[in-house]
Amino acid sequence: MAERPPLLAVGILIWLGSDLMFFSGLFAAYFTIRAHAAVWPPPGTKLDLIQAGIFSLVLLASSPTFQKAVWDEERGNRRGARIWIIVSFVLGAAFLGNQGYEWLTLTTRASTNAYGSLFFIMTGIHGLHVALGLVAMIFLLGRMKGRSGDPGELNVLQGVSYYWHFVDFMWVGIFSCLFLLKTG
Repeated sequence: MAERPPLLAVGILIWLGSDLMFFSGLFAAYFTIRAHAAVWPPPGTKLDLIQAGIFSLVLLASSPTFQKAVWDEERGNRRGARIWIIVSFVLGAAFLGNQGYEWLTLTTRASTNAYGSLFFIMTGIHGLHVALGLVAMIFLLGRMKGRSGDPGELNVLQGVSYYWHFVDFMWVGIFSCLFLLKTG
């Protein structure tokens, strides 16, 4: 008899499917609004592509570090898994801190246009997802205290990893839309 996937993994994948539809709606709104703009982003919008690019790489680096945590846990190296979760947490927190900084600086540069609205909505919702991922990592580290794990520990770690990889994947699209795709 074939082994069935853990119910937790199935639930998380269904949840991520609904999240994907939600983000798809955001991208649809972005491209619809952008299609009606002669110049995009509007004049006066100043974004720091280099800083955003660096922190994007920081966030994207947290995906392989989190996957390393999963691999260590699968091989019984719980200490190594905890270390890589902490590394992933620090990378994610650094990204989120930069997002806060971008919000403050974009606000002071007058963002009362469609681009500013999309920027705040898309990065805000993504930032909320990053924050939820960081909270999940904290709970995961709490669960992993002690020398021996419980039978469901690996499934939870894998579930959090699916979520974290999804968050990183969504950022690639958001970063591309907000920072790279320009007209006129």
